[in-house]
Amino acid sequence: MENFSDVIVIGGGPSGSFSALNLSKKGFNVKVFEEHSEIGVPCHCAGHISINGLKGIGLYPLPENIIENTFVGAKVHSPSGAVWTVRLSKPITCTVNRTLFDKHIAEIAQEAGAQYNLGTRVESLVFSKGFVEGVVINQHGKTSIFFGKIVLDAEGISARLLKQALLSPPKSDKIVRGVQIEVENVKDVEKDVVEVILGRNYAPGFYAWLIPKSDMEAKVGLAANTGNPRTLLQKLMCKHPAISAKLQTAKIIRESYHPITLGGPIPKAYTNGFLVVGDAASQVKPTTGGGIILGLNCAKIAADVAAEAIYQNNFSADFLCSYQRSFMKMFGFDLKIMLKVRDMLDKLRDKKLDSIISVCKKLQLNDVLKDLKEVDFQGRTLLKLAQNSKTLMALTFFFLNYLLEKP
Repeated sequence: MENFSDVIVIGGGPSGSFSALNLSKKGFNVKVFEEHSEIGVPCHCAGHISINGLKGIGLYPLPENIIENTFVGAKVHSPSGAVWTVRLSKPITCTVNRTLFDKHIAEIAQEAGAQYNLGTRVESLVFSKGFVEGVVINQHGKTSIFFGKIVLDAEGISARLLKQALLSPPKSDKIVRGVQIEVENVKDVEKDVVEVILGRNYAPGFYAWLIPKSDMEAKVGLAANTGNPRTLLQKLMCKHPAISAKLQTAKIIRESYHPITLGGPIPKAYTNGFLVVGDAASQVKPTTGGGIILGLNCAKIAADVAAEAIYQNNFSADFLCSYQRSFMKMFGFDLKIMLKVRDMLDKLRDKKLDSIISVCKKLQLNDVLKDLKEVDFQGRTLLKLAQNSKTLMALTFFFLNYLLEKP
């Protein structure tokens, strides 16, 4: 049948393409439907990724043209303007060109046998006897039905099709709206240090960032749960004492907008004949909003479960639930801790954040953190760091401030 494939993947972003890659390598016929005419366009995030995370899923080293920069530390600007700098012993994160990164994964998926249909919007799911068995697609204004043994939904945060499967979408009250610009002619940046800006004046409910691409180019952005992100970004660029000085002569090259889900994974990312991966499943770190590494790991797990379902010819929810169990076994503890940290950060007033940054500086935690290696499994990282007396004091101070802030 021309309109049949073993696996249908909705969305050609990193999670969708990585699912397609892993299934194609197992010999399955995989069809990817991507609504945009070009993979990686429009760009959806800063592309700041952990190097260990990329190594863990076999995507590192990347081609040189994809990696824009690597980082050995972070500079944290407190709401009052105080600065705390942490420098590590070696680079642990990098920033990538998201368009080229997305294309790279799609290209190796196609080399493995996956077939891509660009400019093809999946309008709806096709159901039969309670099972998802296909999709209705619209390509160049022409509608048709395409069938598959199993459908993987990597459509992104809109989660439009997920709702058709009667699954809960990412929590709307836990979504922040992000904006990012890429600029040139930036002044006085430390090329190997990411800058994080805290405070409700500039990024209520989240934070702002300046990520150098080179000595003269950077990505500058923020996300917020209230206010207009673009207006807040203009305020950051014009009024923040440190950031505005770096951007006085900056020229904006491009601008993008993207929502970020911070509510933790949806309670059920599977149903009969259907698996959900990536942003659609809210597989994103609640602390930083990073979803690439988490989404790619979950995409690999989804591919393994989908493959086993095809081998066993069993596409029931009772069988596919192993997908949720597997990714929660891998990330569940860390996500629980990250959700708690996010809740604490959301409740702390700026003065409390100032106090916490001040304590971190006084305790010289930069010395404790210099050998930090892991930024994806943050729960386990915090447990390890808590074994140091200085870190334990800082964490205790943070928790006490949170308790005192609660009504």
